Amino acid sequence: MPEIKRLEKEYLDYLEVERNYSPRTRENYERYLDAFLKFSGAKTVSGLTLEKVKEFRKYLARTSAKKSTQSYYLIALRNFLKYLIKNDYKALAPEKIELPKLPGRQIEIIDYGDLERLLKAPRGGDLRSLRDKAIIETLFSTGLRLSELCNLSRYINLKRNEFTVRGKGEKLRVVFLSDAAKRTIKNYLDKRSDALEFLFVSLTRAGKVVGKITPRAVQRLIDKYAKKAGITQRVSPHSLRHLFATDLLINGADIRSVQEMLGHANISTTQIYTHLTNKELKEVYKAFHARRRR
Repeated sequence: MPEIKRLEKEYLDYLEVERNYSPRTRENYERYLDAFLKFSGAKTVSGLTLEKVKEFRKYLARTSAKKSTQSYYLIALRNFLKYLIKNDYKALAPEKIELPKLPGRQIEIIDYGDLERLLKAPRGGDLRSLRDKAIIETLFSTGLRLSELCNLSRYINLKRNEFTVRGKGEKLRVVFLSDAAKRTIKNYLDKRSDALEFLFVSLTRAGKVVGKITPRAVQRLIDKYAKKAGITQRVSPHSLRHLFATDLLINGADIRSVQEMLGHANISTTQIYTHLTNKELKEVYKAFHARRRR
């Protein structure tokens, strides 16, 4: 095995074992690094040159990769180089690899009326309808990521208003259930007759439980009920996470608390919501805009 492939494997093992990265994140890092190593033809650490990185960036740009996608490749490479230097290899300095400048991230959310119609869209007392209603209420109540929702245990204590979830990097955080979410989960579980440990399950067309629900199935059901509710915007499970955050901020929650509830490692990630919720800007606008026309 070439030296660089051995070091790549050691680095990926380090991410998974020491840094608690998920298997999926490890797979992504491996894909990004493999692409660069194949392009560069590097067999040793000395083969990881700045010239090869520049050529690789041109290649990514010419293959129409988005700037955000280009960043993923370069971030993986920079972190690999940091690992090599930390372990006393004479590698290219990571800071010499500049990341592409990205436009500020903007998000769009549906309005509150659309949300109410979405929450009411699943109707009926069959297991599928009860499950779907519980999923939508839980996503809005907790702000969970899609993967976190799919991995929930059915044995959460509904007598309490909170439970612990294991998020990115195996970090634990507390999330909270609204009365509406608790009620829909209870109604759904009362209808279940299986012993499967997961809270949300996949169903056959006939309504038979066949295993843990998949992220794709949740995405499809959210899309189905959004259309049923007459919402023209695209709605995804992550849209409900956005709504959870903006609802808290609009109603006065401080950004640090919202950061903790979302499980964001950096406050900058949470700050994408502030442009939607800045009440002071609205008050300034009302106080000073077009005053001569009043």
